Amino acid sequence: MIIDVHGHWGPWPFSMDVASAEVNDELCARYGIDIQLVSSSYAVIVDAVEGNAMLDRVLAAHPRLRGLVVLDPHDPHATARELEKYIYPGSSWVGAKFHEDYSRTAVDSAEAHTVFRLVAQAGVPLLSHTWDRSVLALADACARIDGLRAVAGHMGGSGWRLAPEAAQRSPRIFFEPSYSIAQSGRYRWVADRIPLRQLMFGTDATLIDPAVAFGSILSADLRPDEIEHILWMNAAREFGLGEAVQTPAHGREEE
Repeated sequence: MIIDVHGHWGPWPFSMDVASAEVNDELCARYGIDIQLVSSSYAVIVDAVEGNAMLDRVLAAHPRLRGLVVLDPHDPHATARELEKYIYPGSSWVGAKFHEDYSRTAVDSAEAHTVFRLVAQAGVPLLSHTWDRSVLALADACARIDGLRAVAGHMGGSGWRLAPEAAQRSPRIFFEPSYSIAQSGRYRWVADRIPLRQLMFGTDATLIDPAVAFGSILSADLRPDEIEHILWMNAAREFGLGEAVQTPAHGREEE
């Protein structure tokens, strides 16, 4: 079983042929990803409400995919309505997504914390883009906001060496390895310094080929128990994917 907690659906403003969910399905089939958590790239870059609605029309036809509601920190009332609309028992939407750069809103800002509180109230995890010291700001948000659970996208990117300090600041922050730069020993170094339960797997597909994230995992010389927790068990627990784990989307039997 493999759960990718950091995926995207839809086109990017680059020269890339990634506009359809068939691209997600093809990548998942190629790399054996059973479940991919995706946010709408249109929602991240252009309009959260419209982009979330576009993705909602896609999810029913693509059982591997689960939705992440993109937050608009500039309109908390709309964000509250979006979470209420999409997050409910049995929904294909299992979490939320925040991107500080595209929203031009810092992780430690009052605007971000307002919508983070809405996510905590909805009872689902948040996936947040983190880069450099914003991984510490996300950990602090988890420590300060009651019930907030958050996945640090890219483990802080260029600030990945701050992941152990972030993990110490809150047990409710988690880390996934997607990164556009392949640095030797990066994931093993982090895995040796933070609790196993706080590690997850993410690829940043379709923006980055999943091969990069899988390379990070394969090169880390992980124990079998570490692999199981990282590739699916921790994500299944936090995102409430227990039923999906019992019936892998592409029909592969659990070993």
